[in-house]
Amino acid sequence: MCLCGGFAEDNARFILLAVVLVAYMLAGAVLFQRLESDLEVRQAAEFWRVYHAFRRHHLRGSPLALQRLHELLYAYGNASATGIINKRRRWDFPGSFHFVGTIVSTIGYGSTAPQTTAGKAAVILYGFFGCSGGILFFNLFLERIITFLAWILRNWHVQRLKRRLRRITLTSRRVSKSSSAQKSSLPDILDDDDDNNVDLDHWKPSVYWVMLYLSVTSCIIACCAAALYASLENWDYFDALYFAFVSFTTIGFGDYVSTQKPNYLHVHWYRIANFVFLVVGCCCIYSLLNVTSIVIKQGLNYVIHKLQYGNRDIAAPYLPRRRSSVPTIYCSKRRATRFVGRDSIRAEENSETPRRMSGELISMKDFLSANKVSLAVMQKQLYDAAQMQKGGGSLVATPNHQVLKPGAVGPLAIASEKFESKSTINR
Repeated sequence: MCLCGGFAEDNARFILLAVVLVAYMLAGAVLFQRLESDLEVRQAAEFWRVYHAFRRHHLRGSPLALQRLHELLYAYGNASATGIINKRRRWDFPGSFHFVGTIVSTIGYGSTAPQTTAGKAAVILYGFFGCSGGILFFNLFLERIITFLAWILRNWHVQRLKRRLRRITLTSRRVSKSSSAQKSSLPDILDDDDDNNVDLDHWKPSVYWVMLYLSVTSCIIACCAAALYASLENWDYFDALYFAFVSFTTIGFGDYVSTQKPNYLHVHWYRIANFVFLVVGCCCIYSLLNVTSIVIKQGLNYVIHKLQYGNRDIAAPYLPRRRSSVPTIYCSKRRATRFVGRDSIRAEENSETPRRMSGELISMKDFLSANKVSLAVMQKQLYDAAQMQKGGGSLVATPNHQVLKPGAVGPLAIASEKFESKSTINR
């Protein structure tokens, strides 16, 4: 599908995202200029007031004393920036471990940095492999947290279906006046010991529910971490919460850095708790950002379709379809047929029409089969989930639209695609 300007939809999405990000950055620049500019001017004025007052009362025009003052201020500024004074040692073992943690996690506070040429060269090599391993760790954590959330939502969905079918069946028994053959036992899905026979392998939880759960989890972790930092670092709670967000998102301004004072109460336990909070917080926020990016992509697609089609009456394929409030098909174990809930549509046997899913997340069968689902497949399915949640339908191969293979999404998938194609050629 091509847009009126001659761009393919993927290219149009990329250009639209670039325009939106530039506009977002311009708006952010205006916002922070208004918020921070006045304070910057006042702080500069205060510094020069103190400086000139000191010169008038203590130097009295002595050139040598003025030069010594400037040297002192310069040395003090460097020592304070590098953490030599009024802070704990930077390059003992705990300090060095904190430094490599900021490298692997890509936070990079800037409070600790190598000064020697050998140290800077080591950072280049060490950081290359460390950042690669850290990103891989975040990706693997993302797969597993999505797996866990999908498992929880699947069990909740099964229990909800059981309750609904039980109510419907009991109601129909009271109303029915037919023979005992029509008063058979409850469907097999209602058997508590038979969850494995319920074919919900292709049921998928909503991407928006996953986003909600990740948001709540991230907020809880950030609030707990902020309470710890506020009490031990003597920060305001909001400043501690700000530090947690900046750290967990790996922005790492460096204006606030934990475990930098010379002495702490229970310092060893505090360092362990700080490390755990940083690791878990970075993983959760990383997962949340990936899921949120799929929702943003859904919004970009909506804008593209609006720009392309306007208000013409062609939006039917993209509108949500009405679904029955009750599961429509259930069969016994003897017939070896599938149960299909209200959130999925089963293709007829021997039909050439591909299966449509209903805007949900990750296949549970894939997730629970020895963790063989790659991050790329998860990203693609999450994106399709957001599309389907809006009623967009599944992608079907057409002459003008090439179906995107699961292995061709994301940086890990691009590398896998190259290796697979190469190995296929060699064979």
